[in-house]
Amino acid sequence: MTDTQELEAIAGGYHGDVFAVLGPHALDGAAKGEWEVRAFYPQAKQVELASGDEALPMERAHPAGIFTARLASKPDTYKFRITDYQGTQTEQEDIYAFGPVLSEFDLHLLSEGTNYEGYNSLGAHMVTVNGVQGTRFAVWAPNAIVVSVVGNFNGWDTRRNPMRARTGGVWEIFIPGVAAGEPYKYSVKSRFRGYSQMKSDPYGFWMEMPPKSASIVADLDKYQWHDHQWMEERGKKNHLDSPIAFYEVHLGSWMKDQNHQPFSYRELATKLVQYVKKMGYTHIELMPIAEHPYAPSWGYQITGYFAPTSRYGPPEDLMYLVDCCHQAGIGVVMDWVPAHFPKDAHGLAYFDGTALYEHEDPRLGEHRDWGTLIFNFGRNEVRSFLISNAMFWLKKYHIDGLRVDAVASMLYLDYSRKPGDWMPNMYGGNENLEAISFLRKANELIHQVPGAMTIAEESTAFTGVSRPVYLNGLGFTMKWNMGWMHDMLHYFERDPIFRRYHQNDITFSMIYAFTENFVLPVSHDEVVYGKRALLDKMPGDEWQRFANARAFLSYMYGHPGKKLLFMGSEIGQTAEWNSEGQVEWWLLDFEIHRRLQRFCAALNTLYTSEPAMYEIDFQGSGFEWVDFHDSDNSIISFVRRARRRDDYLVFVCNFTPAPHTNYRVGFPEPGLHREVFNSDAEMFGGSNMGNAGAVFATNKPSHGRPASAELVIPPLAVTVFKPDRPVPALPPGHLSKE
Repeated sequence: MTDTQELEAIAGGYHGDVFAVLGPHALDGAAKGEWEVRAFYPQAKQVELASGDEALPMERAHPAGIFTARLASKPDTYKFRITDYQGTQTEQEDIYAFGPVLSEFDLHLLSEGTNYEGYNSLGAHMVTVNGVQGTRFAVWAPNAIVVSVVGNFNGWDTRRNPMRARTGGVWEIFIPGVAAGEPYKYSVKSRFRGYSQMKSDPYGFWMEMPPKSASIVADLDKYQWHDHQWMEERGKKNHLDSPIAFYEVHLGSWMKDQNHQPFSYRELATKLVQYVKKMGYTHIELMPIAEHPYAPSWGYQITGYFAPTSRYGPPEDLMYLVDCCHQAGIGVVMDWVPAHFPKDAHGLAYFDGTALYEHEDPRLGEHRDWGTLIFNFGRNEVRSFLISNAMFWLKKYHIDGLRVDAVASMLYLDYSRKPGDWMPNMYGGNENLEAISFLRKANELIHQVPGAMTIAEESTAFTGVSRPVYLNGLGFTMKWNMGWMHDMLHYFERDPIFRRYHQNDITFSMIYAFTENFVLPVSHDEVVYGKRALLDKMPGDEWQRFANARAFLSYMYGHPGKKLLFMGSEIGQTAEWNSEGQVEWWLLDFEIHRRLQRFCAALNTLYTSEPAMYEIDFQGSGFEWVDFHDSDNSIISFVRRARRRDDYLVFVCNFTPAPHTNYRVGFPEPGLHREVFNSDAEMFGGSNMGNAGAVFATNKPSHGRPASAELVIPPLAVTVFKPDRPVPALPPGHLSKE
């Protein structure tokens, strides 16, 4: 029998094991075989236990709305028929008649830190139990005395649906009748300090539009994918010897409609995909699309790690966008933020009244610069959460790769901290050993997904970021080359008359170019907060600024490494990026901006069609200096080679406005070489100086080469030459010695 204290605890919403009280229970000490069914409906005037054609009135055992019914035997199937005080009658299944829904094995894996697809266990899942349709909820909150699910289905009453406590601090419940589209939260009451808070679901698949913050039940399996060919071919591809040119996009400010509202996922699936296809980019890199409450964070402060932001539509619409990209031959990489999370009360912070996902000590658990909290990478359940999140985007949304944000802040315990404001590791060093271990394991598992890639935004000289874990590396596929970006922009911001004194800025990167698998980025961080738009960084009059931009981008594409350009830079945006606005598409009313856009498309076409520009990006055999000593004229020249050594391109770069004629440059061999690209072409907005489409290299040695040619060197321009002869293809992986 149930005592008054237990009934009071249920009525007050602080009973920690309601399954032991509510639902059907055999009565000890009563007549043999007797059972009692107990229900809690505080809104009910009367409750009946309905089975078949019979309805048994239940007795009110507590004035708060606890009802009981005595039965002579174990009840079979039944429902509660509830009459509220307005006379409205409804029927509901007995939630507390259902047994546990998670397996002990799932719970063991979570506690062990190896439940790498935890999204299949935790969160809200539409399921059928004993023939009854509903939603299974599960959340990890080990320091809670009670966790309940609240939503429209129970009037947001925190007392109505307390969950069952399971091994390892997981709480679960199956609620019949809850379908897709239902908003919900978890009411968490902690055993410490009287903490009580309404939390969104850490594993929630969908969330309300900010500033609302409830999670929403979602059916992620209803979308029918049509990218089977892409996914199959992706698994066979080697990213390192393939052309990769990222178009970095902030979805909310790429383009807006006539009402100045961002396009939806479905609208972007047409407009953005068509544009990226037309421009020749191989991949879209999406700035964070997981749900975030504060729009000016650009998505880098996440509260819904498993929920695509509702700003642009429901989850299946994001799937449609990715699907359309794949069908158009465009890959999709998204920014992933496992380094930190915000302090919003409804999010992960202080989840069960303790530092559950973060560290308690602010010297370990708080980013001083960003006002955010750092994940506790040494905690098994946190590692499962983050790795599951990575796998979730790759498997459920067919994302092709993750660009991992702020890796440097994860690697170092003293990152952006003053002396005394950080704690050394067990060996007395500043390396975050737990974060390093986490990144290695995450990369190992991500790379088991066919064709998936990871890219580190890592700004230090940490060794082996893009080296395999078995070689003591972090295991990333590639790493952003922040040093190249800063050196090059620093160089190009100078007046050309002074560049002769800074030749080292454009050549220094080749000293370390093959120590990592680098991506050359011109990212959103470089065109905001007073850093000016890419075009606006360039000195000189209008003609020179555009010529400088073309020369910069041409050198970027010729330099070893994959490529990334932030939206708007391809049309010569003049203003800094504003996340509340959109790309300055009106600039395309002017011919000079249209020509820069045409130039960027042509550069991508050259890049993707010439194996010498991408096949050997990460070994020295793909790059050879011809000459970098002519600092007086700020001219450099180099050769890029494909796997087949006789498939090469010669790049000649002039970084001043002074043109040159009869300028001799060494070539790898004599013969006719076509001028396959000239950034000074009139169609790109240049002065149209060049070499009439071709040059003939004679047997006259120069620059340590057996042949050379006298060239016309246009101002502030890059010209590219290719031998005029057929080059047979080689089988993949073969390196010609010819």
